[in-house]
Amino acid sequence: MNEYILFILAIIPIIWLIVSLGVMKLPAHKTCFFTVILTIVIALVFWKMPVLNVATATLEGMAVALWPILLVIVAALFTYNLAVETKTMDTMKNMLSSITTDKRIQVLILAWGFGGFLEAVAGYGTAVAIPASILASLGFNPIFAAIICLIANTVPTAFGAIGIPVSTLASVTGLDVLQLSYVTSLQLSGFIVLIPFALVILTQKSFKAIKGVFFITLISGITFAIPQVFVAKYLGAELPALIGSLCSMLCTILMAKAMNKKSNKNINSQDTNGSTISKYVSVVSTREGILAWLPYILLCILILIASPLCKGINTLLARFSSTIQIYSGEGASPTSFVWINTPGMIIIISTFIAGLIQKVKIGKMIDVFIRTVKQLSKSFVTIMSIVAISKVMSHSGMTSSISFGLCAITGNMYPLISPLLGAIGTFVTGSDTSANILFGGLQVEAAKSLSIDPYWIAAANTAGATAGKMISPQSIAIATSATGLIGSEGKIFGSTLKFCLGYVLILGILVYIGSFLPFI
Repeated sequence: MNEYILFILAIIPIIWLIVSLGVMKLPAHKTCFFTVILTIVIALVFWKMPVLNVATATLEGMAVALWPILLVIVAALFTYNLAVETKTMDTMKNMLSSITTDKRIQVLILAWGFGGFLEAVAGYGTAVAIPASILASLGFNPIFAAIICLIANTVPTAFGAIGIPVSTLASVTGLDVLQLSYVTSLQLSGFIVLIPFALVILTQKSFKAIKGVFFITLISGITFAIPQVFVAKYLGAELPALIGSLCSMLCTILMAKAMNKKSNKNINSQDTNGSTISKYVSVVSTREGILAWLPYILLCILILIASPLCKGINTLLARFSSTIQIYSGEGASPTSFVWINTPGMIIIISTFIAGLIQKVKIGKMIDVFIRTVKQLSKSFVTIMSIVAISKVMSHSGMTSSISFGLCAITGNMYPLISPLLGAIGTFVTGSDTSANILFGGLQVEAAKSLSIDPYWIAAANTAGATAGKMISPQSIAIATSATGLIGSEGKIFGSTLKFCLGYVLILGILVYIGSFLPFI
């Protein structure tokens, strides 16, 4: 069959998802379930995929969705629900208010800094689920909290989960990981500086929102971008986002405290009658603060200890895993399930340990956990469906047809749309790593055929994939689950789609211009 016809057929499920979520505003669990059926029919009829292969590809997607993706969502929401139940969330609110009551700066600290850190060390939706739930608890509109965390969780994903996306891309393309890390960090550096400004503007829905916080917003971006580029150039893929996010969060908090202290110098003011009005800030003791944040403190500690940064422990925990052959098609590879050293399990372990230290009864924690699972029933349908779609499209060859079709259509203009290919990969799979596996090899081959630096185009795939993260149905489902907005996926998708298109357009122009310049 003609490659152009195959391209059109292969892109139908993606177009349907965009229309049904962005235009028709259908609930994600309904439209994603229908899209699974649509994708299966197309794979059976036009790609002649055997029925057994379709069934096992779908089953593989559902299994991967359950573990580790849905596990992360359940774990993150369980941690939040338990904090609400034990009233420690109130303590956390007071602590954040003592740093700053300015919602713009709270967004920079939580969605940008803390979210970037969670993405760097864990990934798998933690950077959306946890900050979004905390922002909603602080009084932010839940839809806004979901949107702001999705937009913030873009650039950090390139080096998320201790650099897995870039490391994987280097592996599948045969490129040097150090050089690839550096080029990727260069392409993303401008966006790292700009996105904090976008978050601030969105917080008050006005460009005037920058007034009074311009410098702290600039610092929040620069202190993320510069360390990330430096670390990527000299150390590789594992630490850029981790060190960048920590530097950004620390500098933002220190500046916020300094600004808050300055604004409170004249805490006593005179009213019209000359009487004194005093403003008091709720004081939280160090012990109360540590106990309140203990689940997240333990989470950060345990994830770092279990990461490749501590090779001995990481190797030991890697033994607790299983490899199962689910997909039955030709060239199939086994699916691996890590039982302990996966973000969802580490979050649950951290929360239970913290709960015991906080003297919460085990029975109460189990009850909250069960209620959390029931709360997420629709999210299970959504995410199992979307991962099943990605597996069927990948195994049938539909994904390859999309990539080859785009190459054939664009020709020499290919660098302009190379980030779009990465964004489509993340939209379909929900993963920057998966997008690199799907399209990394193709991007390098296209670059070589056009005599363009392969590192530049391969990096564009990763950079583009970060844009697709904010519109991925999988990511949106995580955000709606964390903020109690299940059924509002279409509204959120419509809001993030505009930013995604702008992001990809600007990035495409930069990549296109850069493809004609000597490599920096």
